[in-house]
Amino acid sequence: MVNETLLETLRGIAGSQAVRKDVPMSGLTTFQIGGPAAVVVEPSCVQEAANVLAACHEAGQAVRLLGLGSDLLVADTGVSEVIVRFAERFSGIAVEGSRMTVEAGASNAQVAQAALAAGLAGYEFASGIPGTIGGAAIMNAGAYGGEFRDVCCSLVCATPQGHLVNLHAWQACWGYRHSMMGDEGWAVLSATLQLRPDSPHAIRERMDDLAQRRADKQPLEMPSAGSTFKRPVGYFAGKLIQDAGLRGFRVGGAQVSEKHTGFVVNAGGATARDVRDLIAEVQRRVYEMEGVRMYPEVRMWGFDDEQ
Repeated sequence: MVNETLLETLRGIAGSQAVRKDVPMSGLTTFQIGGPAAVVVEPSCVQEAANVLAACHEAGQAVRLLGLGSDLLVADTGVSEVIVRFAERFSGIAVEGSRMTVEAGASNAQVAQAALAAGLAGYEFASGIPGTIGGAAIMNAGAYGGEFRDVCCSLVCATPQGHLVNLHAWQACWGYRHSMMGDEGWAVLSATLQLRPDSPHAIRERMDDLAQRRADKQPLEMPSAGSTFKRPVGYFAGKLIQDAGLRGFRVGGAQVSEKHTGFVVNAGGATARDVRDLIAEVQRRVYEMEGVRMYPEVRMWGFDDEQ
């Protein structure tokens, strides 16, 4: 339970409209699944974000960081922590020459469109990745041969104590779906990207090609949290799942996608428990048949054995 003193402090920092209680997480995740969050706070600038984190730290209140919830499964019982959400209110984009400075809540699609409008190339790979710049930085998002670390030159972050830190790209220690910020629980507040001038027509053609490839192969028409499993070394997760005979396999309303077996989708009315049980069964069968351990890429909140 979040105490009223802290709630009043948060309202004083971010404004009353930016602090909400008992918020259904099904409305804040692309899985469209999840029980209520005790409190959701949506700061609108870097200093507000730092002050929110500092206030929670001083009050001994646990915090979770959220963007658009595109890689997240929340338990049916919800979560008791304060959720600090970086989304629509924290999504400014500024272009100066061939550099873009982007606030953490801007979506990858917004950033790609802004780059296109400015005639800047390099972020096309992320144009169809759901989620925000903040999430892309923390997870080193990548697709079609590009990764976030390829284009980012600096970051502004906040520690769990609310201290602001400027990072050079090399300090992020990026790897496959990994960063120092993720390890340390730091919030990414903004990123500066180094892009390159190019013809808007050529940029648009590349973006359209990638969009078509995604639409052809991925179940974009169904709620999901994107690719469900990390890529096992030397294997492709989707092929392992398909070879285990699990295409279309269901537990309740959760289903292994018929279109791309690397995705678990909400086929209608799925609960978080349905998804967890389905993931566990996929892990069991793939290991039993292929001898390969599968690890979820989807973050999971509010479960006893949280991953």
